[in-house]
Amino acid sequence: MKRTLLDLLLVIALGAAAALGWMRYQAGTGAAAQVAELTPQTAGAVTKLAETEKALEALQAELAPLREQAAQLAAYKSAFANGETLRDLDAAYKKEKAELSPERQLGLGMVRLLSKGGSDPAAVEAFKKALDTADWGTRKNVICAAQNALASAGQKVDVLSSCKPQAGDPAEAQAQTDKPTTLAQGDGKASESPDAQKAADGMKADDGPKPAGDAKTSAERRLEEASQKSEPKPTAGLPPWAFEGPLGPENWGDRYAMCARGRKQSPINIAGPLLRVKYELIHDYKPGPLAIVNDGRTVQVNVAPGSRMRIDSMPFELIGMTFQRPSGEQIDGKSAPMGIHLLHRDKAGKLVTVVILMREGNENPGIKQLWAHAPSKEGPEVKPEGVNFNPANLLPREMKFFHYEGSLPTPPCSENMTYYVLKEPINISREQILQFPFKVASRPVQPQNGRPIATN
Repeated sequence: MKRTLLDLLLVIALGAAAALGWMRYQAGTGAAAQVAELTPQTAGAVTKLAETEKALEALQAELAPLREQAAQLAAYKSAFANGETLRDLDAAYKKEKAELSPERQLGLGMVRLLSKGGSDPAAVEAFKKALDTADWGTRKNVICAAQNALASAGQKVDVLSSCKPQAGDPAEAQAQTDKPTTLAQGDGKASESPDAQKAADGMKADDGPKPAGDAKTSAERRLEEASQKSEPKPTAGLPPWAFEGPLGPENWGDRYAMCARGRKQSPINIAGPLLRVKYELIHDYKPGPLAIVNDGRTVQVNVAPGSRMRIDSMPFELIGMTFQRPSGEQIDGKSAPMGIHLLHRDKAGKLVTVVILMREGNENPGIKQLWAHAPSKEGPEVKPEGVNFNPANLLPREMKFFHYEGSLPTPPCSENMTYYVLKEPINISREQILQFPFKVASRPVQPQNGRPIATN
């Protein structure tokens, strides 16, 4: 009996041991499966950790120059904090009667920003003036600097994508900013003429959301308009401005703010009283290959390098000429049947327009040569083979002038132009006037707003 009980206990013990072993085996198998499942996840986590460490190292490397730039900026602000430089600069500029150039406006704004901080309203106003007057075709670096400065001062402004701070080599980013923009039609040479540089409208910030599908900011659209070359426009859609119709001068201010709110707009009516000046205009124009284009608004001649006008002994390079119908400038309230704008620029970028008025009379040989090659319809630049043209052929014998400060006579109406309106007109026949392909190619006269008019 005892043996039977012992055998029974032994069997029970063996069964329990076997059951426990089986349970441990099952648990081990499950744990092995879990380990096998977690192994690739662990490997992935290790890989991600390594990638994160590399990214952190890259960020730390990028932060090093930023810390250096921050230290430099702090040093600049500390140097300007006493305001002495700003007071000296303000005093120097107040002694000058001429309007400040976009570069000077930008520099003044930067000094104010460093001296008084981004909340200084005068700094913001200087940056806005730089945007209003800068030529987008040749001074994109000024545009970019002013846009970024306004943004840093908390102003709402469209910053061109190419102007936004970029990662990488700062010199490379600046090189992208400094690239010149080839410009479209206007009163001058397509690649150089200031009047040809039909750039942006007055830097109005977009206050509302962009329409669906319109990925470009208004600033980018304005730059795109300034960058289009003189070539036929597609028949679908109208140009951004015109001399007649819904896009005519009375509506330019809707898209180009300076055209509406500027105080020194062109053209004007020339009338007394007049100031007296003693300097003269001396031309040194030379013949060169003829290049003429119908840009859809007027006829323009692009002048080869080498022709100059000396104004008060200062040389200005002739870069192009455009034709107006009727003349923009008036003399004692009367327009001439047509006019010519001869566009000049000096090495510092100062812009000068010499205006020739054209009265109806005998046939003009110089106009005859130009009209023989001028396209009757909008199209690309024409360069007739073997044909040279001398701009001096269109000048009157006397170079006496009226002088005033004004603006581009077409959008964006930037107020950075000096005008010399020649007193003596030249002849153009009735037939030659009718051959001009545009019935209207000028802006109406604008208010003088107290501007002085001088004569020699």
